[in-house]
Amino acid sequence: MSAEQKLVPAASEQEELRDPALYINRELSWLDFNERVLELAVDERTPLLERVKFCAIYTTNLDEYYMVRVAALQDQVDAGIETPSQDGLAPAETIAAIRERVLELGRRLSACFDGRLRPALAEHGIRLVGYEELTEPEREYLAERFQRVIFPALTPLAVAPGRPFPYISNLSLSLALLVRDPTTDQTVFARVKVPAEILPRFVSLQDKTTFVALEEVIAHHLDALFPGMEIVDYGFFRVTRDADLEVSDDAADLLQAVEDELRRRRFGELVRVEVGTNCSQALRAELTALLGMTEEEVYPVDGLLDMGGLWQIVRLHGYAELREPQLASVTHPRLLRNEDERPDVLSAMREGDLLLHHPYDSFATSVERFVEQAVEDPNVLAIKQTVYRTSNDSPMVPALIDATERGKQAVALVELTARFDERTNIHWAKALEEAGVHVVYGQPALKTHAKCVLVVRREGDGVRNYVHIGTGNYHSRTARLYTDFGLFTTDEQIGADVADMFNYLTGYGRPLGYRKVLTAPAHMRYGIIDEIERTVEAHRSGLPTRIAMKMNALVDGRCIRALYRASQAGVPVELNVRGICCLRPGIEGLSENIRVVSIVGRLLEHSRIYAFQRGEETKIYIASADLMPRNLDHRVELAVPIDSAQLRAELTDVLDRAFADNQSSWELDGDGVWHRRAPGPAEPARNLQLELAEMHARRAEERPGERQVPD
Repeated sequence: MSAEQKLVPAASEQEELRDPALYINRELSWLDFNERVLELAVDERTPLLERVKFCAIYTTNLDEYYMVRVAALQDQVDAGIETPSQDGLAPAETIAAIRERVLELGRRLSACFDGRLRPALAEHGIRLVGYEELTEPEREYLAERFQRVIFPALTPLAVAPGRPFPYISNLSLSLALLVRDPTTDQTVFARVKVPAEILPRFVSLQDKTTFVALEEVIAHHLDALFPGMEIVDYGFFRVTRDADLEVSDDAADLLQAVEDELRRRRFGELVRVEVGTNCSQALRAELTALLGMTEEEVYPVDGLLDMGGLWQIVRLHGYAELREPQLASVTHPRLLRNEDERPDVLSAMREGDLLLHHPYDSFATSVERFVEQAVEDPNVLAIKQTVYRTSNDSPMVPALIDATERGKQAVALVELTARFDERTNIHWAKALEEAGVHVVYGQPALKTHAKCVLVVRREGDGVRNYVHIGTGNYHSRTARLYTDFGLFTTDEQIGADVADMFNYLTGYGRPLGYRKVLTAPAHMRYGIIDEIERTVEAHRSGLPTRIAMKMNALVDGRCIRALYRASQAGVPVELNVRGICCLRPGIEGLSENIRVVSIVGRLLEHSRIYAFQRGEETKIYIASADLMPRNLDHRVELAVPIDSAQLRAELTDVLDRAFADNQSSWELDGDGVWHRRAPGPAEPARNLQLELAEMHARRAEERPGERQVPD
């Protein structure tokens, strides 16, 4: 009997745990997460410009959700698919529930910004005003600015015989108008695109602290765009299109196929149109008909459309008192030999495994330095790296070009279909190929989501593998904003496993098994479930047990059922799930031993930890994968065990602090409702991210060799 077969429970047990009432809808759970982001914007304890930032994040999060998740549901409805998800909701029912929640949350967002944040900003000298609030000199200044800067970037488009309805690009903000010719008395529909991609979304006045939305400036100068015409009506609107890529599994040229799909993305099906509540019913009806949208796809917005544009305000110079104090990363003490030398990652790795926690530990002086040092080392023969998301200013990918020029073998496994980073990855793939780097695109049916670097170094009469395995992307900017772990190791078995994985992805074959790591899609789900089942058996043997997990999302039904069975057996289960959680905790007889919390704070919690305590034994993995079908079935993922007792203790400490957090933490109940945690009367305030930042700062002070690195 295979390991997989041993893990399959009896049919009756499976049926009992498949009741849709035991699961929370995936899409609605994601909206719960975005509501937690919104709550940070509402929270008056959050610094003012940080609150504005969370309004922008809420909006851009929701945009991507509609472009991908709602678009996929709409595709199912259009195809006549009525199969319900594991929670029992059919696609059409889910879309209806999404619309209701989004409208309610949108009203809260607008009330927060207009009722609280805009007045608070004005108190600090940052005025976001409507056109009617301007003085006559300010209007004159805007009129001159309109003629000189804005007018040349505008293209009015009328709909009339011989002039079809114009194409509306994804996420573009526009003005819809009804324009009448007083000579012929003919009224036509017209559209003016707001060029927010080439001009600032908010137009500043002379004082540089007063701003008017670009669309309002355009709206009050429409006579310049339609001379001699009467503007009967106007309103603001914004469309969202299906932006998910569909690349055939048997594409002959994956690079060309992705480039073709990127060109088609801007023509994706419409899934949402946001319309300002200033838009009259007649104009809205005309717009909806021309777009071919149903009333259920129209979302009225009372207030500012596209609050993603608020990043312009968030990034204003100065106003330090309105922001969170800047976090400083530190160089891990083991990487420094003395204060005058650059970090020596390879030497530190030879002394034993090393765990980095970003952004508290500097990414630049650890991971980036690792690749840089490997390029410089004449004994390094090969460098192999996965590229899922990377920034244009990252030195890691250019380092592979340098390695090739120095005569080393350099391999980049580039994931071309990393959502919304496709263009960047295509750019790097072409640059790497032109420089002679071996570029591989993986397999069309599987996204390569694993995060690892393999350095092969000649030592003595053999070679040694130096490996980095992380939970996050090799992306310089997000490494300062996302919390992630990375393991540096020279463990022979892990090195051999990672080498086998690269050979599998670049060559032709399939490893029969791995020595230590868990990989998806072949082994990870069953490896995690096996650890859960082993913990259950240890509990039944009388050993103290605990399952503690930290991840971004928990969706996979088989993993959820395994956790339910662990709870039923009496194993304490603690889950820190930042985003989607389809499991219902606290249900008597099923999940009363399961606790679920979510931490949403100034840093994005992105790391994945899977920990299993069985008596004196504790097994811990860090991984690139969440427990979702897309990760476990459709991606190449990597989970690595942490063998060092000291490093396991560090991870356990992070988990304990996460479950103790009562300032930036929410807890889920059995009804699927999240409750914001707060310190009790005699309970000290606990904040995971603040505690970790302070702990690393203290470590820097206690160890003279450790240096702080500006964020």
